[in-house]
Amino acid sequence: MNDNQIPLNPVGRQDIHKLETILLTATLLRPEVLDMIRTSSERLTWVDSLAVAAGALAREKAGMTLSEIAEELGRTEQTVKKHLKEESKAGQLVKETYEMIKTLVKEGKNVNDVFPLIALGDAKGVKEEVEKLKKEKEEIKQTLTKIKEELEALVKKISG
Repeated sequence: MNDNQIPLNPVGRQDIHKLETILLTATLLRPEVLDMIRTSSERLTWVDSLAVAAGALAREKAGMTLSEIAEELGRTEQTVKKHLKEESKAGQLVKETYEMIKTLVKEGKNVNDVFPLIALGDAKGVKEEVEKLKKEKEEIKQTLTKIKEELEALVKKISG
């Protein structure tokens, strides 16, 4: 497979990662998805869910089992299943993107035709940004937990 072909049924890690990256990037660049993320107060959760859904679908297309996918992505089987069965908005959006790409591939399109706005080399930057956002999300969660504990202690002190 040459570098511009889209692996709809990936064989091997490189193809899985390529499809995963294409699915995530293409889904994120859809105008309605950008709008949903822009207007959501839970941007990090949205991006994370899209990344998990894209990873799950790419691995499913490669023939991996539900438990293998869950283990590799570090999520529960229930979460992965929810995305793959399109019971989550992220799962629905990624599946729609996959179907759009599949149609384009049938028409003989390649990666550059599908993504005139991005080069595949930029996908690494997108993945790095997703990882950065995940770390920020965890830091925010930890800070909120500390604040909550401090508030509870103060309330207890005041009322006690």
